[in-house]
Amino acid sequence: MTHTHYHFDHVGSYLRPAALKEARAAYNAGTLTSEELRKVQQAAITDLVKKETQAGLPAITDGEFNRSWWHLDFLWGLNGVGTYDQHDSYKFHGEKTRSTNIELVDKIAFNPEHPFFADFEFLKTVLPAGEEAKVTIPSPTMFFRDGRSDRWHEYYENWTDFLDDLAKAYNDTLRHFYDLGARYIQLDDTTWAFLIAKLTLQEEVEKHQKSAEDAVYVINKALENLPEDLRISTHICRGNFKSTYLFEGSYAPIAKYLGQLNYDTFFLEYDDARSGDFEPLKDIWNNRQDVLIVLGIFTSKYPELENKEDILARLNEAAELVPLENLALSTQCGFASTEEGNQLTEEEEWQKLSHIKSIADEIWK
Repeated sequence: MTHTHYHFDHVGSYLRPAALKEARAAYNAGTLTSEELRKVQQAAITDLVKKETQAGLPAITDGEFNRSWWHLDFLWGLNGVGTYDQHDSYKFHGEKTRSTNIELVDKIAFNPEHPFFADFEFLKTVLPAGEEAKVTIPSPTMFFRDGRSDRWHEYYENWTDFLDDLAKAYNDTLRHFYDLGARYIQLDDTTWAFLIAKLTLQEEVEKHQKSAEDAVYVINKALENLPEDLRISTHICRGNFKSTYLFEGSYAPIAKYLGQLNYDTFFLEYDDARSGDFEPLKDIWNNRQDVLIVLGIFTSKYPELENKEDILARLNEAAELVPLENLALSTQCGFASTEEGNQLTEEEEWQKLSHIKSIADEIWK
């Protein structure tokens, strides 16, 4: 493996502290200015970084504290993208989300003034010496669903031209993060979990095979010719909102496509029975034997600590397919993919991470 890799890692988002939630609500109500909100966000991030460092996390994020959504805030920061209210929530199991969405309003392009760049630069100022910052942004494939790219024909002669512009916007963004000092960037992606279900429906297979092929195309094009010391991971997410989920099913229908992706690290959700078995790991490993696979066999949705012996048994099962040195441990997702957060307390969040670290330290001494 050519990059530094960690056997204990975290997807990236953390529960928002009460002061931050109150400030966001006041800002939305018009009683707090954007600058006042920013100060509260930065104070919360400063405190979070201290806690991450104390927890022994090797890669430090800003917890996504500057965002309302894990994905939409980044996407509408690109040039050519607008936001609107779609008057319908996303279909989580048992919960309704807010109804924000994005759409194309012009050709898509890199935005050199994207606010996430300033967010990263602030994170660096509060990062202890020797610690690594980790950037988390959504995958370009997040444009493939929920009507986000429906207007492509208004700005492009063909779909491939749109994909090429999308890939270039991402490639330029990744390079700019690198220029600012980032060496570890993660692309979060729920599209593959969406395709798990679609590729099992015979009447829709052909249509969604094309979507999967397009996803491989745009991701790999976005990752082309990046600096050798820039590590790019992905988190294949099944949805995470108030401890609920969107998708379920084995990775088997998409495994051959995941194996074609030029990522250095894969975060995969394996926290319960709806995730399927480890057999699909072979399709990733057999194609990329320098890859790191982070097993999300702990849950970020609930506070209960997983039984250590059960975790070791599952890890040993995965190690029959992928060498132990190329495996790592994490929660299956972040703790707060949206500002609402999952159903556990901040204290329980850190207890969970401490539990994972203690097990990882015992395995990879």
